[in-house]
Amino acid sequence: MFQPTLGRQNGNGGTGFSLCAFCQAAYNHSQAKACATGPLLATTLIAFAFTLLVARVAQAGPVAAAQNSLRGDAAVTGPQRPCGVVTIATAADLIYAMNELIAQFEKASGCKGRLSTGSSGNFSSQIENGAPFDLFFSADVDYPRKLEAEGLAVPGTVFVYGIGKIVLWVRNESRLDVSKGVTALRDPSVRKIAIANPQHAPYGRAAEEALRKSGVYDAVKDRLVLGENISQAAQFVESGNADAGILALSLAVSPGLKEQGRYSKIPENLYAPIEQGAALLRASPNPQAARAFLEFVKTPDAAAVLERYGFTVPGLKEKGEKKP
Repeated sequence: MFQPTLGRQNGNGGTGFSLCAFCQAAYNHSQAKACATGPLLATTLIAFAFTLLVARVAQAGPVAAAQNSLRGDAAVTGPQRPCGVVTIATAADLIYAMNELIAQFEKASGCKGRLSTGSSGNFSSQIENGAPFDLFFSADVDYPRKLEAEGLAVPGTVFVYGIGKIVLWVRNESRLDVSKGVTALRDPSVRKIAIANPQHAPYGRAAEEALRKSGVYDAVKDRLVLGENISQAAQFVESGNADAGILALSLAVSPGLKEQGRYSKIPENLYAPIEQGAALLRASPNPQAARAFLEFVKTPDAAAVLERYGFTVPGLKEKGEKKP
């Protein structure tokens, strides 16, 4: 097929459209004049427009198609063209919700999501040292904001995707009355209490703050067992290596824990709001697909997943959006 770059050069060395030149390429020389001036004119113009359209669609590529389908501009009627892999550094409290979000995104876009979970502080340090993630979903929005200030996150991409909550969680066989809240931890039968490490885990900082504000920190500080992240703290108490734990609500309602134990929510006035934030990273190997995922997380379908795992999604009620 001929290329849609035919024409005459202008004074600047560029190429301008020439109907005669186009006709000469599409037809033999004897037909060229008739093409430009006769009945073939309409057919020629349609062919030229179609050629430009095909070229434009080819340039748009699969990522644009993925973005359109996620915005609802195009129905998903079959398998989508692949648009590469999106690597996502994710706070440990988000693991179950993020797995669901990635599954929906992959189905709609044809992209693939690769998930790494850990503590927000450790991920922030890794990113500062050149870790090649596309996206960072932190349990504390201050980490992405700091990366943005350092020039390591794309300006304008930081946003709060959810507000987390903490709970007191015990195994089903425990006799501890969790309805008493964190004051129940004074019970001498509670020998070990699992929390995430406050040094680099936002949920650990929230747990310590709640213990201090409730006046029980000094009584229980020697019984605290620190997990590297909130997921590891949950493993401590689930396995019996700790008698109780202050965990993320998102984990307490997850498939892994909801049948294994019981919990009570810790009053939100005992700790600062856990504002969780995300950002597109400057070192992203696949920024177009990463942007598509960020836009997907802002949709009502994604918000419904986050709410089901106990997160409060900022602005949802203000926009008039409701959970299905």
